[in-house]
Amino acid sequence: MNAPRLEIRLDRIRHNARCLVERLGARGIAVTAVTKATLGSPEVARELVGAGAAAIGDSRIENIEAMRRAGIAARMVLIRTPMLSQVDRVVAHADVSLNTELAVLEQLSTAAGAQRTTHGVVLMVELGDLREGILPDHLEAVVGATLLLPHLTLVGIGANLACQSGVAPDQRNMAELSALAASLEQTFAVRLATVSGGNSANLDWALGGNGVGRVNDLRLGEAILLGCEPLRRRPIDGLHGDAFSLVAEVIEAKTKPTQAWGDIQQTAFGSRLPPPDRGDMGRAILALGRQDVDPDGLDGPAGITILGASSDHLVIEAGGDLPAIGSELRFQPNYSALLAAVTSPFVTKVFLSEKGSG
Repeated sequence: MNAPRLEIRLDRIRHNARCLVERLGARGIAVTAVTKATLGSPEVARELVGAGAAAIGDSRIENIEAMRRAGIAARMVLIRTPMLSQVDRVVAHADVSLNTELAVLEQLSTAAGAQRTTHGVVLMVELGDLREGILPDHLEAVVGATLLLPHLTLVGIGANLACQSGVAPDQRNMAELSALAASLEQTFAVRLATVSGGNSANLDWALGGNGVGRVNDLRLGEAILLGCEPLRRRPIDGLHGDAFSLVAEVIEAKTKPTQAWGDIQQTAFGSRLPPPDRGDMGRAILALGRQDVDPDGLDGPAGITILGASSDHLVIEAGGDLPAIGSELRFQPNYSALLAAVTSPFVTKVFLSEKGSG
């Protein structure tokens, strides 16, 4: 079988998604399952829809288009503010988009009119993480302007935390989002169908003992795919953490000194501190590099230590007997490593389930 390859256990993804849909559903919160870390994989999307996800979310219109072509009939949400250059495609293929800029909303309205359709929008609110979002003091003006635009439906408001600055969702900022929703409804005599509280980082808050207010949607990617929450990267009880495995082939295995010799300057990817001198060690090289994966996001087999990586080589300390040339080693990726491996054209994607490969 080809290497490097990413083995994807569809049955484990469906299990994780179903568990979270059920747990959050008991709290009145629907799940928008996010496919961006799988490059909009139709195979994964089918599992998410089958597990009860209310919608599929992705940050790239290209991924949404690919899922549409594959026959995924779910409600599609573009979870990144649309580019002006893509508004026609967004209206044509996404049911809803998350927005922060009035200029974009105006062009979405024009595109929807030209296509004789209506496009749903969620306005994102800045609650402190300093990524996307309308400042709360400006929200009312943007809502008023949005409601005047033809061919757009104001679906609701949302927020995003923990991605840019690591600000954790908590009772205070989620209560602020709920209060903003209630205030807007009263001011404009509208009903906001969706109050999207955030992403996988919201799970501790959402499943805690306090009320969830008006929040009735979360956009979940990492929690479903990797079975962990992003704030502390802790495993979620009852979920699989091994739905993805990255397999790489050994192309060199030798005993070499710990330390390099010669005039030491920068490496291909910048400076690094030399390791302490521990004498000779068993080292191996795998056919996997930074063009394929984020090496800092890999968890290797017991006894294996990753020493470094260049574009095309992953260097490890074997820790025991040297692996045979042509043998394979299996690694568990974190979110960063998964995102890179899925995107790399050099990593073969293999879909597996309880009944074998699919």
